[in-house]
Amino acid sequence: MPRTTRRQAVAALATTAVVALSLTACGSDADSAFDGGQGAPAPADAQMYAEDSAPDTRRIAPTESQEEYADAAEQPFQDVATSPLSTFSADVDTASYSNLRRQITQGQAPEGVRIEELVNYFDYDHPAPGREDDEPFAVTAEVAPAPWAPEHHLAMIGVQATEAVPTHEGNNIVFLLDVSGSMDEPNKLPLLAESFSLLASNLGEDDVVSVVTYAGDDRVLLDSVPGSEDGVITDALESLTAGGSTGGAAGLETAYELARKNFVEGGNNRVVLATDGDFNVGPSTPEQLTEQVEDARESGVYISVLGFGTYNLKDATMEAIADHGNGNYAYIDTVDEARKVLVDEFDSTMYVVAQDLKLQVELNPAVVSEYRLIGYDNRRLEDEEFDDDTKDAGDVGAGHAVTAFYEIVPASGAAADNGLKYQDSRASGSDDFMTVHVRWKEPGGSESAEREYPVEAGALTETPSTDFRFASAVVEAGLVARGSQYAADASLESARSRAAAALGADPYGLRAEFVALLDRYRELAA
Repeated sequence: MPRTTRRQAVAALATTAVVALSLTACGSDADSAFDGGQGAPAPADAQMYAEDSAPDTRRIAPTESQEEYADAAEQPFQDVATSPLSTFSADVDTASYSNLRRQITQGQAPEGVRIEELVNYFDYDHPAPGREDDEPFAVTAEVAPAPWAPEHHLAMIGVQATEAVPTHEGNNIVFLLDVSGSMDEPNKLPLLAESFSLLASNLGEDDVVSVVTYAGDDRVLLDSVPGSEDGVITDALESLTAGGSTGGAAGLETAYELARKNFVEGGNNRVVLATDGDFNVGPSTPEQLTEQVEDARESGVYISVLGFGTYNLKDATMEAIADHGNGNYAYIDTVDEARKVLVDEFDSTMYVVAQDLKLQVELNPAVVSEYRLIGYDNRRLEDEEFDDDTKDAGDVGAGHAVTAFYEIVPASGAAADNGLKYQDSRASGSDDFMTVHVRWKEPGGSESAEREYPVEAGALTETPSTDFRFASAVVEAGLVARGSQYAADASLESARSRAAAALGADPYGLRAEFVALLDRYRELAA
């Protein structure tokens, strides 16, 4: 059956959320943050980022939440003379944004803010490669003054994947569903069942579906049912009840066994895990579970992780499973979000077009003195790992985009002799800001391809694009929500103003929803 792409989603996706948020919004000027992130000290040349410049750390409302989030330190400013390379893994997860939306809507303090996931939640008009192009990516860049630090530059790098689906051999999908006692909440198991019914309705006769549930024990409800029998699949989903402990590791093992048994050569083989992440029987720590999925990924089976619920959400566990299992991670807070991830973005969620995508940015000391990669704090790689084809990195789906921001301190003084591309840049007259190196494997491949894309002086503009202005507003709000020590003059008011003026076409209403969310956030901060 026909499938919509990420850029063809229905316009009504976010309407209800925008209305709900707008009803509670007010024009408060409060701009405090409520989650004090800890970062490495700023260098001497970035004095504006003293520790006392971070937004105040306060809670909107006290909670008894047992939610768990990984605490990755912010990336500090680096001196180009001594650290000219910045290397990181791609990340296309979006869970942090929908979880932040849920937290603010419920009046909670933001936790688990990963700025790259906020940015990558939205679509941008990055030029995409044609469906007939040999390479799966197009890379673009734009540079403008940093809104919260105008004497600095802000570079936006976009890596846009092709929307061409790499296979037509069919899907072999295993639904792995947490039905333990902790899922017995309206925003957990009932929402899970409705979400997977949406996914089932998007499958066809060339697809096969298996359903595994786990609580104290794991159970196979369906084994390789044709995707066209969505009524059978929906009946199984509607029969689910919650109770018992959470033996997630055993469920994972059974799900991967089924995926291997029904493996479609040349097709898309994937486990879709739905859980609140509260594993409490058998192997249950992020370290134990990541070891399990690292072994399983070698069979060519991918994983998607969908988080549900509140109070005991184990975000750190779910993110780790996705990152180490050749997967992606989304948080489902509403039926609309389920439709976005599982229907409108079906191809992006399900079909990998590039494996182990890494980026290495070489900064030019003739133009850049210091720099800081914003976000991707737990996706950093050692520089030498860029060329290591055994090093796992992020996988990118059809139509996905990886958008990254660097805050740049303009250069003054002599360039260092570091043996890299720009070591003689002053003598040669190069005025490039940087060169972006991209390295990836074809799905199932073992050897990487590599391309480089220089970011020339002409990328700098005083009148940035609508996409740049909106995305930089998302970054600014993320700095505030994270309690970043590098926030400088960042504020919710500034982010809201710039985002509202940069809605663009906004066919899905997601940018308008973001503006309404900032209004709600500012009201709560008052």
